[in-house]
Amino acid sequence: MSAQQQAVSLFDARPFFEKALAFGMQHGLIDQAKLDAICTDAPKGMVQIARYFGTEFLRPELEQAKDRMVNLVSLYLEHSSGGDLHRAAEALRDHSFLSRSKGGSDMLKALIAMPQTTHFGMNERSGFRDEHIPLLAKWTLRSLPDYQAELASRSRVAAVVDAAVWMAQQLGVEEDALEEAGKDAEAVIRTGLLAMALKRTEMPDWVLFEKMVLALRKKFAGQTEKFKIPLPKDLPDEYTEAVDAVRQSLLQDAPKWLESTVPARKLFDQMPAFMGRYFWQEDMLAEVDHFERTSNKAWDKATGGNDDESSLLTLFLCMAAGSTPKTLLTEKAAGTLVRKIRKSGLQPALASAFIAEHAPAQHLDDYTSLWDNFIEDARPTLESDHDYTFNDAVALLRRECNIGA
Repeated sequence: MSAQQQAVSLFDARPFFEKALAFGMQHGLIDQAKLDAICTDAPKGMVQIARYFGTEFLRPELEQAKDRMVNLVSLYLEHSSGGDLHRAAEALRDHSFLSRSKGGSDMLKALIAMPQTTHFGMNERSGFRDEHIPLLAKWTLRSLPDYQAELASRSRVAAVVDAAVWMAQQLGVEEDALEEAGKDAEAVIRTGLLAMALKRTEMPDWVLFEKMVLALRKKFAGQTEKFKIPLPKDLPDEYTEAVDAVRQSLLQDAPKWLESTVPARKLFDQMPAFMGRYFWQEDMLAEVDHFERTSNKAWDKATGGNDDESSLLTLFLCMAAGSTPKTLLTEKAAGTLVRKIRKSGLQPALASAFIAEHAPAQHLDDYTSLWDNFIEDARPTLESDHDYTFNDAVALLRRECNIGA
């Protein structure tokens, strides 16, 4: 007989439960009393399984329930014993047959409840539920290698998810917030690593994330090869492998966004290469506050703190005329402004754009109306070719704007 034929002849296609039972009986580990107990429990288990997945009143359902029960026991025994028939036979001897069936069922339920994706918005970490029963029905007929392959895959995913939850909690963000945000766990870890490396104690919102990026760009300008990100010192051992894998992807990313001249918001929120790869908390109040503060800087610089209508109209008119923005003009400067307007015309949209972009939000409508009403009434006089001496135009500026001696 050839070696190949011998290998085929030695292959044992029996369920692992049957092999363990035969081994136990052959080696005196399982006596007649235990065998009788198994024979008594088996029909009960078949009915329970048939009822759970359908009905116990149809013969095909009961036949399939028998197959499910044998497979569940086999899965549990082979997995828990590591394939050792002696250990499996001892487990059959020391425990009831139904408990081994339940053990296999619990294994599969735990597997099904594990995350399949690292995307928080697509995971429901609430354990096994009734809607999972059809999926469990399929798994009760699957082999141990199938189970082990799926377990390995889901375990890797779970490690990344759990590591992201741990890292977020170190930075003040709970799991519920991550699920609500619906981002990838890897994105949370990348940002968490950056924040911890920069000695931050909170997960950044967009404003802080942008500051972090700008600070790193400045620090590593022209020397991105020096960019290093360590693992957190207190990172639990069970997360080391998962976090380190994400850290390597961060180190590969970094030179691209460190050297880029694209504004951070556009880079991380609009460009496909980086969209979704980093995480920041959505805090609209903080973003509005930041916008208002940065906008008000330009507004305060231009107005010099003057908010009376005359000063503002003087400023807006200078902008519309393409002159240096001022809130106070001398008589001579007013005449010069009118001459410039007569020569080059007015562009009211320049002032309107400045108001829209930089005016304090609570006064935006008022300042827009102030400018629109003024320019509508004043423009014919300011641009009139009949006022050769500019008297009417300058008189208008004295009346409406801020003209000093």
